Amino acid sequence: MRSIYYLPANDWLNITFRLCLALLVGGIIGIERQIRHKPGGLRTHMLVSFGAAVFTLVSLLTGADKPNGDALSRVIQGIAAGVGFLGAGEIVRPSSQESGRTEIKGLTSAAAIWVCAALGIAAGCGLWQLGLIAASLSLLVLNVFKRFEK
Repeated sequence: MRSIYYLPANDWLNITFRLCLALLVGGIIGIERQIRHKPGGLRTHMLVSFGAAVFTLVSLLTGADKPNGDALSRVIQGIAAGVGFLGAGEIVRPSSQESGRTEIKGLTSAAAIWVCAALGIAAGCGLWQLGLIAASLSLLVLNVFKRFEK
């Protein structure tokens, strides 16, 4: 019985669809961040999502004969940890004041980058419904719930 993640290496149409989906869901979040003039904008979010999808597809395609959930799990763990470092760079900045202390700013932008990695993983796995629903809900959180913070 084949795994739901089974993807033959020569299925270029499906691979292209998954990669384009990763760019789309990353772009949905990225355009919102770009409109709000946040440091991590459209291209950053698209590339994070796209990169996560590529890593996921590499895992799926190299194990096409025998899909291995453990290998995919390790790839997902690596993506989550690696993107955490990217998010940390988004958050921690030198202070603009004379104190020289570090400021903590941009937590929402860092979280959006992290979510884009998850969206890319979903796209790479071919879970397009999950990716689109999660991107829409993320957009809702970034736009609607911003009003409750004030």
